[in-house]
Amino acid sequence: MFFVIYCRDKPNAQSVRAENRPAHLKYVDDSGEMVKLGGPMLCEDGANLVGSMLIIEAATLGAAQDWAAADPYAKAGLFETVSINPWKWVIKGPGA
Repeated sequence: MFFVIYCRDKPNAQSVRAENRPAHLKYVDDSGEMVKLGGPMLCEDGANLVGSMLIIEAATLGAAQDWAAADPYAKAGLFETVSINPWKWVIKGPGA
């Protein structure tokens, strides 16, 4: 099952994001095929990063929640909010 993980950074947390970016990218890379796509969310003018969005494949919502909680960004306290929702990949999905 696919899950969308949508995270909003705490205000003024750019330094936390920057300090933990290498570990976050390694964590995502080490997750192999589990992470289907993702990237940072931008502020309206595109100048600053304000969150993250990832689509992952996991067996259960609990597994997706565990994966998200182990992300170095989450462990560093970067996020103000995190939502994880099941998602059905319809348009241009795998096997399309």
